[in-house]
Amino acid sequence: MYTVGLRVDADTYAGTRDGVPALMSLLAGHGIHASFFFSVGPDNMGRHLWRMLRPDFFRKMLRSNAPSLYGPGILLAGTAWPGRRIAAGTGKVMRRCLEEGHEVGLHAWDHHAWQKHMPDWSVEELRRQTALGLESLQDVLGGAVHCSAAPGWRADRKVVEAKELFAFTYNSDCRGTGPFRPKLADGGAGTPQIPVSLPTFDEVIGIKVREHGFNDYILHSVRACRGVPVYTIHAEVEGVSRVALFADLLEKAGHEGIRFCPLRDLLPLDPTELPCGGIELRPFPGREGTLGVRTEHCSGQHS
Repeated sequence: MYTVGLRVDADTYAGTRDGVPALMSLLAGHGIHASFFFSVGPDNMGRHLWRMLRPDFFRKMLRSNAPSLYGPGILLAGTAWPGRRIAAGTGKVMRRCLEEGHEVGLHAWDHHAWQKHMPDWSVEELRRQTALGLESLQDVLGGAVHCSAAPGWRADRKVVEAKELFAFTYNSDCRGTGPFRPKLADGGAGTPQIPVSLPTFDEVIGIKVREHGFNDYILHSVRACRGVPVYTIHAEVEGVSRVALFADLLEKAGHEGIRFCPLRDLLPLDPTELPCGGIELRPFPGREGTLGVRTEHCSGQHS
């Protein structure tokens, strides 16, 4: 039996409105609960098109066939017009997600802005952005939110310090092999991190595998994972254009004894048992630019 943390990122208005309900229905049919992370502020995802000028991003868009993957509504959102406030129009979907037993966390206030500007933002601005998103999501849900996940895994030590203010149970801001506690500037250990350890669809398509072999590739990656398997899907992809592909993955996983769970289930009862480490922005296979990656800054355990 393999246990895999399932993280669902809802980055856009259309992804939340259309993809999240489709995924909830699909997961319910398999008795699966997951962790859904919502962007809640303006949907400015179309502004990522400026990155087409970068060769790495342009090649990624080509090999993943981005127009068919996302559709024009997502690719152009917030370019020629102000981006719609996601939570304002899709709050019912977010509440339903919580009501059906899924874990709900914060992805971002402005997903595009975080990915583009995070390295240049101060700790104070990172806190302001997090507070904007957290207040909006808590207003929609009518209760506290206990976890967060940085957009595009864009995180470093500044992000770790900024998020300590909000007393989250855990964050999922980076890539790595298993849960850990990030080292703080004062030498202490911060809020637990649950890194994503498995590749995403757009990281390997056209590089390591073709679409018809993708599910077998992911299942092999689960079995070969040297740490704690955590898998990320996107409401805009697996919930819309590739929903049939994801449905097939769930069927195959069930036959192989692979169980999906919310990320919260991966934490030990005593988080002080977790090892410690750091987070730095580094190049990552299949991605343009840099991502937060766990580093080994300290040994032993913190209490």
